Amino acid sequence: MEKEIGKNVSSGAKKVKRVQQEKKPAQKKSASKDTSVKKTAVKREHAAADARVEAAKARADKKEAKIQKKAALKQAKIEKKSALQQKKLEKKQKIAEKRLARKEMLAKKKAERLEKKQQKKADLKNKRVEKHAERVARKEMLKNESKAEKQKRLAREKKERYALKAKKHEAREKARAEKRKAREAAHVRKAEDRKHKREQRAERRHAPGFGGWLAAVISLGTACLVLATVVTAGAIRMNDISVASENSYRSTLYEMVSASEELDDNLSKLRVSSGANEQRQLLTEILVDTALMENALEKIPVDQATSTDISSFVNKTNSYARTLLAKIAAGSTLTEREMQTVSYLYEVNDKLYNELNELATSMKGSDLRKFVNGKQGTISEQFGEMGNTAKTEPEDAVDAPFSGEGNIGENRLARFEEISSSEAEEKVRKLFEGYHVRDVKFTGEAVAQEVTCYNFILTDENDLEIFAQITKNGGKLAFFDTYEECTKKNFDLETCDAIAQKYLKTLGIENVEAVWLSDGGMVANLTYTSVENNVRIYPEIIRIRVCEEKGRVIGMDARGYLLNDQDHELSASLSESKAKEKLSAGLEPYAAHLALIPVDGREVLAWEFACKYADGEYIVYLDASTGEEVRIYRVRQSAQGSYLK
Repeated sequence: MEKEIGKNVSSGAKKVKRVQQEKKPAQKKSASKDTSVKKTAVKREHAAADARVEAAKARADKKEAKIQKKAALKQAKIEKKSALQQKKLEKKQKIAEKRLARKEMLAKKKAERLEKKQQKKADLKNKRVEKHAERVARKEMLKNESKAEKQKRLAREKKERYALKAKKHEAREKARAEKRKAREAAHVRKAEDRKHKREQRAERRHAPGFGGWLAAVISLGTACLVLATVVTAGAIRMNDISVASENSYRSTLYEMVSASEELDDNLSKLRVSSGANEQRQLLTEILVDTALMENALEKIPVDQATSTDISSFVNKTNSYARTLLAKIAAGSTLTEREMQTVSYLYEVNDKLYNELNELATSMKGSDLRKFVNGKQGTISEQFGEMGNTAKTEPEDAVDAPFSGEGNIGENRLARFEEISSSEAEEKVRKLFEGYHVRDVKFTGEAVAQEVTCYNFILTDENDLEIFAQITKNGGKLAFFDTYEECTKKNFDLETCDAIAQKYLKTLGIENVEAVWLSDGGMVANLTYTSVENNVRIYPEIIRIRVCEEKGRVIGMDARGYLLNDQDHELSASLSESKAKEKLSAGLEPYAAHLALIPVDGREVLAWEFACKYADGEYIVYLDASTGEEVRIYRVRQSAQGSYLK
């Protein structure tokens, strides 16, 4: 230390130098310090610049978000406005469509009203024409009616007059009873008024003490009188109700008789009608008649079982009428089987009408009161009989498959030329040479199953009559029948079959096959069909009766064969084995044939299977193209032989 001090003191230059040297580190230190400050300042500046940039970016983002929000609101407003405009446009369109629909509806209603008016006018005209026709028909009927028919008509008209007279008498009696009740009620009111006035005068005339007792007595008497009046009036009202109820039921019964009579007339006309327009009108009237009968039946206090039986028949008739109307509307014609059903409905309703008419004209007031009060009596028994009548089943059994189906397709006989009645007589004499005919009588023409025929009655040497028909077109034997008595069985079915086929050959009919043989008593019933390429042609059907005692043909119906005999295109898509697989489980087929069968007015190629099932026998027909069941028959046995159901 001393050395350094010494050095510092010894020389001023050195001192200066030392001082300068000492200053250099200080300057370096100061410079370093300045650099650090500058760096810090730069960093701060950079940070501030970054902050300003971030702030600017934030302001830009906020501004952008604000612009986008404003744009979104504007877009939403535009879309809302567009939706409102679209909604208004749709509303206008709906209003326009509604107006157009209303305009069309009004136009349609106007057209319907006009059509209804025209239809009503036409109906009135038709009704006038019908009434005129009925009057003309009645005059004609009166001219031609037999003595028995006249007696029956007079009896029916007499009953109707009695019914009308009874109805008028009841109406008069009802009016008289109402007047009598009104007079009795007025008399009761006047008696009450007189009693009341006498009571008031007595109260004013008598002393207070005695008057109190008298007032009590009068009050008691008045109460008794009022009570008697109430009881009497109540009895009168109950009697009124009872009479009104009886008259109501009587009136309803007359309505039912009237509806049944109208239904009887319309069914009677329908069973002999052949024109589509007339059938359509009659079926429409039948719908109305059945609705009226059903409405009247609902008001009659019959037991549930009887009501169900009669109502079932009425509804069955209504439903069948609707079915036939639909068929006619589709352009089809009614088959013979359907006309047989119409005849069945007529027969049942005719019995119902006669029973109702008898009830309406013969019932007594006491019986009606019992009936109204739910007691058993004559009327309830008669309604029970009507219920049994309504349950009558139709005779829908047939003696051979598809018998009664009528003509299918083109009428073949129309191709032949017409012959005269004298020519037909010559033919019928030749055809029955072996029957020992001694007299032939021409009885006019007839149309059956679209066949126009000359009718003849032939008488043999034993005065046995034979009815025969020769077709007007072609002069063919279409039908003949005789009621020859057969009491012994000298020939079996096979022999009768040979006899029938031999007889058919004399008529020029050879291409046939027996499809149904039935032994009814001492008469064999045989059914034949044409055979084409081993296919049975059921529309071309011939039915023959052979006497098993004498071994000769005693009846024949060849109208189906004559009408439908023509060539066919026959091709089955299903083989016999494939068709057999489609039979119902449990059926055991023991015979099979291809057959052309009539179904709803058209011809269908089908597989015919004779089958056994348990203890019964069936004949099943399957469509040869689809395998669908088209018809099933059940084989039944009776004293008259086999038949199909």
